[in-house]
Amino acid sequence: MSAAPARLWSDARSSLAARWYLRDADVVGPRVRVRGRPVVKNWGRMVVGDRAQLVSTIATLELVTMKGGTLEIGSRTLLNYGGSIAAYERVTIGERCLIGTHAIIIDNDFHRMEPERRLEVPPSRPISIGDNVWLGARVIVLGGVSIGADSCIGAGSVVIEDVPPRSLAVGVPARVIRHL
Repeated sequence: MSAAPARLWSDARSSLAARWYLRDADVVGPRVRVRGRPVVKNWGRMVVGDRAQLVSTIATLELVTMKGGTLEIGSRTLLNYGGSIAAYERVTIGERCLIGTHAIIIDNDFHRMEPERRLEVPPSRPISIGDNVWLGARVIVLGGVSIGADSCIGAGSVVIEDVPPRSLAVGVPARVIRHL
């Protein structure tokens, strides 16, 4: 098979996969692509924008919304393999974002810290990721964080506080080291 027909077949297959794996999502934009076999559990509201790409080839990508939660993935955003994105209340990912391998974006800790209350679910804190944000491999974004547009978060960073637009943040916890 030559390059052009092979590419057409690959695009058609990934488009059909998107319809299958995202069948429980509330809104799936046109030309969304899924490669591999993601785990998608939607008990709330899930919106996937036009031309978004979900890669779940080497390691499983997980997308979960809990009851009453909302997950919004913007147009032309790439979610790479091995990531876990869970919305207990709200997780918003802007347009044209690049989410690296094994990234974790979760708006709830799912357990309280106090030993006698560990089985209780704490309040959620929404996460907002602006347009054109790049999260490197193994970045963790915790609840209540807002990452401004055009920012970059270095690989392995843990984001526990807001990052302003056009910033490079790295480390554990992530700190802004320069403006872009």
